[in-house]
Amino acid sequence: MPKENNKKKELKKDKALAENTVEELKKERDEYLEGWKRAKADLINYKNEETARSKEMIRFAEEGIIRDMIAVLDSFDLCISSLDKEKESFTKGIRMIRTQIEDVFKKRGLEKIDTPTGKPFNPSFHEAISVIDSDKPAGEVIEEVEKGYLWNGKVLRPVRVVVAK
Repeated sequence: MPKENNKKKELKKDKALAENTVEELKKERDEYLEGWKRAKADLINYKNEETARSKEMIRFAEEGIIRDMIAVLDSFDLCISSLDKEKESFTKGIRMIRTQIEDVFKKRGLEKIDTPTGKPFNPSFHEAISVIDSDKPAGEVIEEVEKGYLWNGKVLRPVRVVVAK
């Protein structure tokens, strides 16, 4: 019987060792699974950050082009204002081209800042290039000298105005 008791003890030892090994393996499996989940979440976050960064870079590149093209719009306006009435068809053609350029900009998020005279000066949207004595209330916009533009809600170029003193 002592041999049988030894075998039973040995079996109990082996069973306990096997259970300990199984528990250790389960813990190791859970650690690996948690690490994998964290790595997967980190990868998803990284992809999202890179997508946002790429979009911002594209936006930054577009901003430079749009800034340069605003000068072209200004030139069109100057040209249109200096044309004679006799050349009405030519004037109409230039206005159509200008409208097409404006439409392209609108699709890209550019919009003109509307500043009618008589409104109060707003430093968020206006740049005062001159302050003159006037019978109007102080701080009122008297004249718009150069158009201003918003691009995706951000002031790309402020409206340049003359303000009453």
